Amino acid sequence: MSKNFNKVTTAGLIIALGIIYGDIGTSPLYVLNEIITGRVISEYLILGSLSCIIWTLTLQTTVKYVILTLKADNKGEGGIFSLYALVRRRRKWLVIPAMLGGAALLADGIITPPITVTSAIEGLRQLPVFHDIEQNTIIGIVLGILTLLFFMQQFGTASIGKMFGPIMGIWFVMLAVLGCSHLVDDLGILKALSPHYAIDLLTTYPKGFWLLGAVFLCTTGAEALYSDLGHCGRGNIRVSWIFVKTCLILNYLGQGAWLLANYKGQVIPSQVIADGFNPFIGIMPHWFKLAGVIISTVAAVIASQALISGSFTLISEAMRLNLWPKMKIHYPTEEKGQLYIPGISFLLYIGCTGIVLYFQKSSNMGAAYGLAITMCMISTSILFANFLVSRRVLPGWIYLYLVVYIAIESSFLIANLEKFMHGGFVTLIVGGGLFLVMYVWFRSRKIKNRYVEFVRMEHYIPMIQELSNDRTIPKYATHLVYMTSANNPKEIEHKIIYSILNKKPKRADIYWFVHVDVLDDPYTCEFSVEHIIPNDIIRVEFRLGFRVEQRINLMFKKVVAELVNNKEVNITSRYESLEKNNVVGDFQFIVLEKYLSQDNELPIIERVIMKLYFWLKEISLGEERGFGLDPSSVTIEKFPLIVAPVSKFNLKRVYMDGGEFE
Repeated sequence: MSKNFNKVTTAGLIIALGIIYGDIGTSPLYVLNEIITGRVISEYLILGSLSCIIWTLTLQTTVKYVILTLKADNKGEGGIFSLYALVRRRRKWLVIPAMLGGAALLADGIITPPITVTSAIEGLRQLPVFHDIEQNTIIGIVLGILTLLFFMQQFGTASIGKMFGPIMGIWFVMLAVLGCSHLVDDLGILKALSPHYAIDLLTTYPKGFWLLGAVFLCTTGAEALYSDLGHCGRGNIRVSWIFVKTCLILNYLGQGAWLLANYKGQVIPSQVIADGFNPFIGIMPHWFKLAGVIISTVAAVIASQALISGSFTLISEAMRLNLWPKMKIHYPTEEKGQLYIPGISFLLYIGCTGIVLYFQKSSNMGAAYGLAITMCMISTSILFANFLVSRRVLPGWIYLYLVVYIAIESSFLIANLEKFMHGGFVTLIVGGGLFLVMYVWFRSRKIKNRYVEFVRMEHYIPMIQELSNDRTIPKYATHLVYMTSANNPKEIEHKIIYSILNKKPKRADIYWFVHVDVLDDPYTCEFSVEHIIPNDIIRVEFRLGFRVEQRINLMFKKVVAELVNNKEVNITSRYESLEKNNVVGDFQFIVLEKYLSQDNELPIIERVIMKLYFWLKEISLGEERGFGLDPSSVTIEKFPLIVAPVSKFNLKRVYMDGGEFE
C-alpha cells in the first residue's frame, strides 16, 4: 500500500487534477475582484496583494498541507475526520475541533458552488452580445446549472469523473497561458514574488490588514488536498500541486499586470464590478471570451461537484464516528468512495439556492465566503499538532508549528470577521447550525451512557438456558438476535436481559448477541465469534473501519454461513415437523429503541440537548435501517430512557376515615 500510495502515475496525476483542485483552481475567478473593489489601483496595492496571495499559497497550501499534513494519513485516507480518528484517544476534547472543522467544510460546500458558478456566468457580460443581460437572467441560469448538478448526483459520477481530469488540465493550461500573455504588460509585476511587498501592504497600507479577508479566498480549497488523499495518493498530489500552483501564480500575476497597464490610478466602483467587470475575463482576447466563459463555467461545475461529493464522504464518516444522525446512503456505482446521501444532497441544494437568491451577485457572496473555512484550518492545525505529539516529534518543532499557523490562521479569521455584517453572518449561521447537530448528537450519547447499565453475562446464562428449554412458553423465534453496545464480551446491557426474561419472555433455540466496534482504521472489515454456550448463546463482534458501510444484515448472513460450513452451529429449525426436513429456522432481530421518559430531572441545558436529540432521531434513520437490517425480520421494542430519575416526590398515604399513616 505504501509503495502505491507514494507512487506517481500519469493516470493518478490526471485524477488528482479532476477531483482535488476544483475549489482552489477556480479562485482566480473572484479573488482580485474582492481585493480591488472600491480601492485605487496602484502598484502598492497590486504588488502587495499578489505577494500576499503567492506567500499564502506557499505557507498555507504548500508547506502546511502538501508537505506536512499529507504525512498524517490514516491507512492511506485523509480528511479532518480521518485525522481525528488518529488522535481521538489522546484527548477527549479533540472532538470539538473535529466537529468545528467538519461543520465548516459542510458550510463551504454550501457557499462554494454559488460563488464559483455565478462568477463564471457573470463573465457573459464581457461579451458584446450579452452585455445587457439582466441579473435575474444570470440568477436563473445559475439556479438551472445547480439544479441539474444536484439532480445528477443520484446517478453517481464514475463516468463523468473520468472526464474531470482532462477538462481541469485544459483549465489550468488556460490559466497559465492567459497569465503569461499579459506579464509583458508590466514586467515589474514579478517583484510580487518577494515577501517584502506583502509585509509592506499589511503594515503600512491604510487598513491593509483587512485585505487578508480577500486574500484568504485564494487558498480556500487547500483542505481538499488532504480530504482526497485516499483517492489520489500522496505522490500524485505533491507532484500535481507544483503544476497547479505555477498556473495559479502566473494567472494572478497576469491579472495584476493587466490591471496596472489599463487601470492604474483608477477606482473600480463596486457597481461596475457587480455589472460584470472581472480582470480574469479582462485578460482574455476578445475572440476567446465566449470559449473562456464556457470553460470557466465547466470548471466551476467540476469544483462544485468535488465539494458535494466530499460532503457526502464527510457525513458518512461522521455517522460512523457517532457525530451525525444516521441517514440513508445510496451507492450508485461500484467505484470505491462513490456514495450519495439524499438528505445531505437536499440540504446542500436548499442551502446553495438560498445563497444565490439572498446574495444575487458573486461580489456580494465574497463577503460570506472564507469565514467558515478559517475555522476548519485552525481545527486541522490543532489536530495535526496532536498527531505530531503522538509521533513523538520534538516539542520545539510542534510549538513552532502551532505558533506559526495559529498566528496566520487567526489573522485570516480576524480579517474575515470584518465581513460579518456584509454576509459573513450567513456562513456562521450555516456552520453553527451544522456544528449544533454534531454537538447534540455527540453530547446526548454521553448523557445516555449514564443510564446504560451493564450486567455480567454469566449471572443470567442459566436463566436464559432454562427459558430456552421451557416448552410451556410459546417459542418467539428459532434464532433471536440482539444488537448490543457492550464492548466487554462478558457483559450485556440490562435492558436486553429485561427484554428476554421480563418484558415478555422470549423463548428461542439460539440467542445471538451482535456488537459493532467502529475502528480508527478506515477500511478494516473483520469479525470474531465467541460461543458462550455452544449452539445456545453466541456473540458475534464486527470490527469495521469508520469508512465501511454497516450492512449488518448481509454481514451476519455471511458469518452464519461460515459457522454452518465449519459445523460450529446448527441453524436447522427445532420444530419436529421442520427439523426432519432440514428447514432452516427463522432469524428475528430485536432492536431496542429509546424514548425520553417523563420521569427525569435534568439540568436545563441537558434537557434541551435531549429534546433536540430525540427530534433529530425522529427525522433520521431508525436503528434497524442504520445497521442495514431487513425490516421484515426486525422487531422494535421501545423502552424509557431515564437519565436522571426524579429524586424528590412528595406522596403520602391517606385512609378513607380521614386517618393518616404515621
